[in-house]
Amino acid sequence: MILRKRIHLIGLSLLLSLFQFTSAWAELKVGAAAPSFTAPAALAGETYNFVLAEALKKGPVVVYFYPKAFTSGCTIEAQLFAQATDKFAELKATVIGVSSDDIETLKKFSQGPCGGKFAVAADLDRKIIKAYDAGMMLMPSMASRISYVVTPDSKILFVHSGMSPDQHVSSTLAALQAWHAKR
Repeated sequence: MILRKRIHLIGLSLLLSLFQFTSAWAELKVGAAAPSFTAPAALAGETYNFVLAEALKKGPVVVYFYPKAFTSGCTIEAQLFAQATDKFAELKATVIGVSSDDIETLKKFSQGPCGGKFAVAADLDRKIIKAYDAGMMLMPSMASRISYVVTPDSKILFVHSGMSPDQHVSSTLAALQAWHAKR
């Protein structure tokens, strides 16, 4: 069983790497209204309901979509977001990762690669992925790697789309810093 699971994860990682240049079908545009959502989420292994409207009352929110917990790129991206948690907090920003993984998987992911630093939400029915136009072009049942910065007035401030995980954190931080500088 363990070998079968490893083979499945290796196959999934290879498949995802084949689609590294495949972006979402489309993406929400800067200035568009950000779809509101509530989703089961995990933070440091504990579950709760994440409500975007509540998080926006505290400040901007980075809603980042990723294909699959514990795959190489998604692990790297989660670790980078975890390492930047203090920088996001200085900007009064909340980070929430969203995937179609189940909540039990995300409880483990939130403790592991996320380091208990930020929440990850389960979108099993893919309604959030669809609302944010974040489905992979060739595999719409999976989220593409796309990050949105949403301002407290529920508008899309910034979008970064790309399967490489290494620019999502730096680009969303830069967008938040520029937004704060204009205020």
